[in-house]
Amino acid sequence: MTVTIDSHSGFCFGVTRAINTAESELQNGALCCLGDIVHNGQEVARLDSLGLRTIDYDDLRSLPSHSRVLLRAHGEPPSTYWIAQQRNIEVIDATCPVVKKLQDRIRECYNAHRNDEALPPQIVIYGQPGHAEVIGLQGQTNNTAIVIESVEQLDRIDFSRPIYLFSQTTKSIDGFNGLVEAIKSRYNDITSLRHDEKFEYHDTICRNVANRVAQLQAFARDNDIVLFVGGTKSSNARVLYNHCIEANPNTYFVSSAEDLTDEQIKQCRAAEHVGICGATSTPLWLMENVRDKISPKH
Repeated sequence: MTVTIDSHSGFCFGVTRAINTAESELQNGALCCLGDIVHNGQEVARLDSLGLRTIDYDDLRSLPSHSRVLLRAHGEPPSTYWIAQQRNIEVIDATCPVVKKLQDRIRECYNAHRNDEALPPQIVIYGQPGHAEVIGLQGQTNNTAIVIESVEQLDRIDFSRPIYLFSQTTKSIDGFNGLVEAIKSRYNDITSLRHDEKFEYHDTICRNVANRVAQLQAFARDNDIVLFVGGTKSSNARVLYNHCIEANPNTYFVSSAEDLTDEQIKQCRAAEHVGICGATSTPLWLMENVRDKISPKH
């Protein structure tokens, strides 16, 4: 049995930057993180053992003055910064630069068009409702942005008004392109104006994440069995796992080595080539633990 860990899997730049920031700042004293720093329970637990305390918004409002709070890579709405300022809390901002740029673009679009009374615009975000990044993006529009996740939700949009479409950075490119074409078609069917007069769309998907799809599928096809390691809270893990199983039906989703069943271990040990891969929120050490668990020496 040959076991290979996908060299392209694991933390993306934004997550790596946030975790490195947390580890560095912990050396300077007590540190809180607003929400899970990454959607992976095992990595959150590791950082908790180093002293990183995970808090929620209610905790933020009751922290003592001069507390230090890390903002994770997903980004935050303006209200979070306002609360921190009012309570004299030190913010360590680890927002991913790609997400930060997207926040700026959406805020600029909102400010440029919010006073267009004749045809009030709609900012639409292709994203997962309730996702941390999406909450931060909606906040740039005073929470007026419409969030849709599929073509089936297009009825939430008023096609008599202009549309400005953006995307959560970790969504599918194919899904975004399909949404664009569906909106164009709906405009042409419903309104007397052409879609290019009322519809602007901005592909804001992170290519460092999106480009992993083709790499991951090639990796999956090269192996007899694939173990995909990811957190249950991670939207990116679900997306990449679906692409993986599409390329190789013999793909299993596990959150850690402890999730492996005896039957799965038996199948792996009987296979010639086993591949281990993961999401942008999956640490390398977790994939290594899975590799060690299926090793015949274990």
